[in-house]
Amino acid sequence: SLNIDRKQKYLYNRPMNKKRIWRNTLILLAVAVFLVLLLGKMIRLNLLFAQQYVLDGVDVSHYQGEIDWERLAEQGIDFAYIKATEGSRFEDGYFAFNWQQAEEAGLYVGAYHFFSFDSEPQIQAEHFMEVTGEMSGRLVPAVDVEYYGDLRKKSPEKDKVVQDLEIFLLILEEQYQVRPVIYTTMPFYDRYLRGNFDSYPLWIRNVYTPPFGLGREWQFWQYTDTAVMEGYSGEEKYIDRNVFYGTEKDLETYLIPFLNNIR
Repeated sequence: SLNIDRKQKYLYNRPMNKKRIWRNTLILLAVAVFLVLLLGKMIRLNLLFAQQYVLDGVDVSHYQGEIDWERLAEQGIDFAYIKATEGSRFEDGYFAFNWQQAEEAGLYVGAYHFFSFDSEPQIQAEHFMEVTGEMSGRLVPAVDVEYYGDLRKKSPEKDKVVQDLEIFLLILEEQYQVRPVIYTTMPFYDRYLRGNFDSYPLWIRNVYTPPFGLGREWQFWQYTDTAVMEGYSGEEKYIDRNVFYGTEKDLETYLIPFLNNIR
């Protein structure tokens, strides 16, 4: 019994191996640095997570300038959402070019509208439909609803946002006989959209981690806004990359049908 006590006391008081101390210290230091970089949004894990999805796409505007859509398609791009309008008056100067060239390159193509909280939703919807024209066979329209300017500090009233967005969506839904896609950010989703519009397809932006904790399924995920590709020459060197949750057959269920009553 005495010998056992002495052995246990020796093992308890024995100095740790110096190599083990250095190894543990380096591991803890590496973990700490990783967490600091991750929380500081200096590293992004999304490029790894996004690889599990089959269909990859981009969303673009005039900031990418003139785009060589054939070149983008060669780099594994399957679909594209192209900015058409913003608010009640703005029309993206490259929309018509991108719309035609992306489709000719064999991509699934859709148009999106940047929603303004300063314009009437009816006027915005009419503006979007006038600019885009015939959309049969293309991806369902998307509306980009997020904070802009100083609205993060001066948040618009939730009931008003929900009401105006609902009016906009219903007009497009009646026109195209499909539910539009809602594009939004995680902060905006949590503040305004969580629990609302769950019957509409969701396109969520989260460029640092996968979009966990939504409480519902998403259809499109913008996983990075700092991708660099070949084939565009605008003032913006980066391009947004997205994935679709599903197969190509699933994506085709989000095409606007050919209907005689679509004007």
